[in-house]
Amino acid sequence: MTDLGTWPAGPDPQPAAPLGGNLADLLERVLDKGIVIAGDIKIDLLDIELLTIRLRLFIASVETARKAGIDWWETDPALSSRAARDALTEENALLRARLDALEGAEPDAREVIR
Repeated sequence: MTDLGTWPAGPDPQPAAPLGGNLADLLERVLDKGIVIAGDIKIDLLDIELLTIRLRLFIASVETARKAGIDWWETDPALSSRAARDALTEENALLRARLDALEGAEPDAREVIR
């Protein structure tokens, strides 16, 4: 039987660094390098797949995301005013082309196009 009181004492513990400093370093490293979190949720009933949810989370800075080829926020009309203008410009061009086609068509063809 070992006497716990006779165990040699280990080195004095180092004072812990403030958590904020460690958290800031960790956050800086994650944003600089990026981190991917992936997971699948699958619900089966009697060997019949009812639902599958695939989760993919990429956490990074904007610069790191661009380096990885991810820039969807720049082309999503809900998130970018430039993308919204581009979508409206494209829709306008399509409508003008359709209008030109209608105006150039024969009267009977106009009914078919509508």
